[in-house]
Amino acid sequence: MADLIDLKELQEKVILIAVSTGEEDHTEASLDELEELAATAGAVTIARVTQNRERVHPGTYLGKGKIDEVRDLIWELGATGVVCDDELSPAQLRNLEDALDTKVMDRTMVILDIFAARANTREGKIQVELAQLKYRAVRLVGMRNSLSRLGGGIGTRGPGEKKLETDRRLIHQRIGQLKEELEDVKRHREVTRQQREKNFALTAAIVGYTNAGKSTLLNRLTGAGILAEDKLFATLDPTTRSFYLEDGQQILLTDTVGFIRKLPHHLIEAFKSTLEEARYSDIILHVVDCANPQMDMQMHVVKETLRELEIVDKTVVTVFNKTDRFREMESEGQPLQQVPRDFSSDYQVRISAKTGEGLDELEKIFLTIIRSRRVLLEKVYAYSQAGRIQTIRKYGQLLEEEYRDDGIAVKAYVPAELFAELYSD
Repeated sequence: MADLIDLKELQEKVILIAVSTGEEDHTEASLDELEELAATAGAVTIARVTQNRERVHPGTYLGKGKIDEVRDLIWELGATGVVCDDELSPAQLRNLEDALDTKVMDRTMVILDIFAARANTREGKIQVELAQLKYRAVRLVGMRNSLSRLGGGIGTRGPGEKKLETDRRLIHQRIGQLKEELEDVKRHREVTRQQREKNFALTAAIVGYTNAGKSTLLNRLTGAGILAEDKLFATLDPTTRSFYLEDGQQILLTDTVGFIRKLPHHLIEAFKSTLEEARYSDIILHVVDCANPQMDMQMHVVKETLRELEIVDKTVVTVFNKTDRFREMESEGQPLQQVPRDFSSDYQVRISAKTGEGLDELEKIFLTIIRSRRVLLEKVYAYSQAGRIQTIRKYGQLLEEEYRDDGIAVKAYVPAELFAELYSD
């Protein structure tokens, strides 16, 4: 019987490398995140190397002395590759691989690899392959060298791997094909969105930094049953579910892909159709991990990404999640910031999606927002118009209903778009 292969031997062992051009780079925090990304992609980090420079070396990312140091570390520790904390140009990728004689990856490659493993829907798979091909089209030579060095692992997974050994012309043909497929999906999404608009239900897009607890919140509110793990990008494909408030009114909640610092441009481009759910929503539910020491930076990244996607002028509810963990860390004496606040949002609430704490407050906020978008209707309907009462029940909030000799007296809050229709005789 053949010996079983020890999978641990196949695990990639990587060295993380970064260039710090100033304190505002937050290099250590960025490397912490890169280490988590590498772990999510299946690699173990065995060392970190940081170089302080005025700017990144245009040809090799690191300076010559640091490259020698990294080369020695690779040999001493038996590393199978290095991961750079920034996106490398094709020349940097090629030159660094030649200088280190090992597989070189960058932050974008690792994120794309995770996305390739996590995409389940047709749309998600199209978007990932499109992002992969755009990234690889300009790096074909360097990528070939990399694969010949290590034959697989991070950066080779997903639908895009089939295209690596084809020429640029075929890759660009495939990119065109995928864009057409994405347009089809987009059209289908628009039809679905128009159907929702006919129901006059308010829509809320759940956005936030990756691993802030967006999926856990959606599951807690709607019983969506989607994967919610303590991992970066645990869910990739958007999920829309109905949440019914205590008075029977409905809000549609959509979970979106998590944001991250240095989010690759290719991904923002490819995932625009998914993130359009946020653009067309009435409410932005910004979920924040208030137990994370990097909370302020993460909030800034989310706001900047929304701005880049031109998602502005929305009602924003900042949901400070993981308050239970925040209190635990506080009692353990861990250094945390003061009580979390967001002065730029319209509403803010502190919750724990895990325990359910604070969700009644969130529901009150939803009711307040719905009420602010409704018009008070007071009217007496003839009995022959009783069907209008059903419309009010379905799309509005019926406050009073009295059956009198002259008809049915109604007091209700209704969507502004329906008011004229319901008020006319």
